Amino acid sequence: MIKEKGMEVNTGQQLLGEVPGVEVGDAFQYRVELALVGVHRLYQAGIDFTNNGGMLVATSIVASGAYDDDLGDADELIYSGQGGNVVGKVKIPEDQKLVRGNLVCKNSIAKGNPVRVILGSEEIRASESRGGKAPVVTTYVYGGLYTVENYWTEQGPHGKMVFMFKLVRIPGQPKLTWKEVQSSKKSNVRHVVCVPDITEGKESLPITAVNTIDGEKPPPFKYIKKMMYPVGFRPAPPKGCDCIGRCSDAKRCSCAVKNGGEIPYNRNGAIVEIKPLVYECGPCGFPPSCYNRENFLRTQADRRIGADEYLFDIGQNYSGCTINSLAEERGYTIDAAHYGNIGRFINHSCSPNLYAQNVFYDHEDKKMPDIMFFAADNIPPLKKLSYYYNYSVNQVYDSDGKIKVKRCYCGSSDCTGRMY
Repeated sequence: MIKEKGMEVNTGQQLLGEVPGVEVGDAFQYRVELALVGVHRLYQAGIDFTNNGGMLVATSIVASGAYDDDLGDADELIYSGQGGNVVGKVKIPEDQKLVRGNLVCKNSIAKGNPVRVILGSEEIRASESRGGKAPVVTTYVYGGLYTVENYWTEQGPHGKMVFMFKLVRIPGQPKLTWKEVQSSKKSNVRHVVCVPDITEGKESLPITAVNTIDGEKPPPFKYIKKMMYPVGFRPAPPKGCDCIGRCSDAKRCSCAVKNGGEIPYNRNGAIVEIKPLVYECGPCGFPPSCYNRENFLRTQADRRIGADEYLFDIGQNYSGCTINSLAEERGYTIDAAHYGNIGRFINHSCSPNLYAQNVFYDHEDKKMPDIMFFAADNIPPLKKLSYYYNYSVNQVYDSDGKIKVKRCYCGSSDCTGRMY
């Protein structure tokens, strides 16, 4: 049904390396799930492959112990080759040959390409037996990227030659132990909580919230598309420029002058460089195609607040002052406890793919800029969005003046282990 509706992803050109949206530790209940998200396209064979520079190389391996694989250490695996009728009792065993999956694994040694490894763990579910034999259920856990370092042959338990491949995990990935793989086995049906559209129709496309962890729905809040200012705050509208056609002359255009002598956005609508402040066009007569009009999804900095656990400063310095110091007299703070947008769901990471940028687009009051998120790099589809919460360790105190500690579980290779 999913394939008929065209809902499968990453199933076009075979991918080498990471698959967008799939992270280390993600668990799958069926081989077909691996195929539908592009982690491992083959429903039965354990080695998938692609053409890389005229040579067939391995792209993914499912290691589940079917060929007496040694899965004792998730950082270094010994994988048994394919073929030879070594599994089952129907056919007579024979020597494995350096063809198909075995050949592409050997080629990957020469190419040094990353190979996705999926670790399988079997569980006998006695509770589901219906008077007969208890079913054996396999859970597949994505273990990360490996390289094929070496191969050799040895005599298998059936007396025939078997190819053995040594797989070494690429450093810098989130840790995963075999104990964690085994703990991913689910004894009960997983209950998924889904909110079809948190915007309640306010955006052109619905934004779905899914929770597969604890069954809780997102806390109630009112979705808003624009900043709600305090009662009594009446920001003066920005002034437009006198350019004809579009903002282009960096010397005469007042929009460019306010941005340090250049237009902050390029022809593709992407920001050119990080700036302390970005001034967008005021009420000038230019069309939406003008470079200095921001036309992509705007996400104000809705700060996640809960029992003072998420209260932080992501404003950048400018003119020798921080936003906090400039606004200290008025005490402006963005509060997303009851109102907010998609920004309130973006998590912290020690290696973020977004960064916060101060932007003025509907006023120029420096005490209250909009804080918008921009991509720090090219972000592939289905990749989790994150930004740095800008905490300082040992600088957050409770009401009694004691230092508060909050652990970080972002899973980044650069994770410091603490948010504050």
